[in-house]
Amino acid sequence: MNLLRSIKGAFYFPLAYYFRFWAGIQLRRWRPRIIVITGSSGKTTLLDLIGSQLKKRVKYAYKANSSYGIPFDVLGLQRKTFLIYEWLGLFIKAPFALFKSLPKEKIYVVEVDCDRPGEGKFLGTLLKPNVTLWLNSSRTHSMNFDEAVKKGQFNSIEKAVAYEFGNLLVCTSELAIVNGDSDLIGAELHRTKAQVRKVSKRDHLQEYQITPLGQTHFRIDGKEYSFNYLLPEDTFYSIKMALELAEYLKVAPNYSFSEFTLAPGRSSVFKGIKDITIVDSSYNANLDSMRVILDMFNRIPLKAKAKAGEPAAQRWVVLGDMIEQGKSEKEEHEKLAELLLSYNFDRVILMGPRLSKYAYPKLETLSSHFSPLGIQVIEKFINPSEVLEYLQANIQGEETILFKGARFLEGVIEHLLADREDAKKLCRQEKVWKIRRKQWGL
Repeated sequence: MNLLRSIKGAFYFPLAYYFRFWAGIQLRRWRPRIIVITGSSGKTTLLDLIGSQLKKRVKYAYKANSSYGIPFDVLGLQRKTFLIYEWLGLFIKAPFALFKSLPKEKIYVVEVDCDRPGEGKFLGTLLKPNVTLWLNSSRTHSMNFDEAVKKGQFNSIEKAVAYEFGNLLVCTSELAIVNGDSDLIGAELHRTKAQVRKVSKRDHLQEYQITPLGQTHFRIDGKEYSFNYLLPEDTFYSIKMALELAEYLKVAPNYSFSEFTLAPGRSSVFKGIKDITIVDSSYNANLDSMRVILDMFNRIPLKAKAKAGEPAAQRWVVLGDMIEQGKSEKEEHEKLAELLLSYNFDRVILMGPRLSKYAYPKLETLSSHFSPLGIQVIEKFINPSEVLEYLQANIQGEETILFKGARFLEGVIEHLLADREDAKKLCRQEKVWKIRRKQWGL
């Protein structure tokens, strides 16, 4: 496995440069104004919030945020099955994509991820963004940055990751709208010649509330914003940044965000078997995104039982491993265990070898700190099929259950839906993921 990862790493950029070459020609022909969205988490939600403001006057790079995905999007190429045989066709089609007609839109909004050293520079020099919106910076894909820390280039993973995101600021020509509450981001601002606008909770956010009906309300700069979705408090940054961008582009803001829709796997709510409520945040996970979603979930008002004297509905969490943490994985999973103790969840189900090895023993060690109103049951499993069997056997009815993390949790959710048609609304519905879930017993 390590050998295969090393081979992939060695060929990642050389092959990506092939597609980047053709994408660069296409961008020079097209010459759009480019808006980059970046950060460790929350990028797609910000993309969708911007979409509700700028609407059809803009081309959006949906499902494209990497050194391959973005050139593919620029060239109009698509990976449909995510199977290896597609690569030959993409390689052949890339030069011929230049003969396609250019997009009519003159603004291009694109997510940019920085999963490895060099990716921020690779994509920044390709896109040369006019505007960059930087949401946050935390330990993501940490294993790819271990070597830079080992060599003494940075004294922490966090700084190595932030520096890579900062490469996008170096390439930004007009405006950087950034999270003003992040010291990591603040330390990189000297690298840009663009104008900088900082967005901070202290200066702009007055109220955050989740209603019993699953709606989320914000009061920002004295104005009320309501959404028919469960949104974490940190969505404030995305709302404010979308409005700042609209103002900068001289677009009349749509304060209702009426055309905003939430992408799959980002706290979508579904009705499940036995009248349970499913909160699906299974798209990805690092410690910061875990914290943000767990805090949101802890604030959801639970419905009371119909008959007096019956216990209130319970709040369960099902968590999957935080993958690609490298040398930090033990520390990050132990921190997650400590974080869980600060909430009053009735049941915690941990899934995956990392959570089982690091988080579960930590929770056991700290079990004497559990309050009578806190975590009542803690379980651990390795595989998603085991989690599914456990849930099917133990759900009593009307529980509210959060799913967050890796290892095919969307496959577990699929089998708990009251309406199986809702499976189409889950993340990772491409053929390759269905095959992999089947291999894991789902």
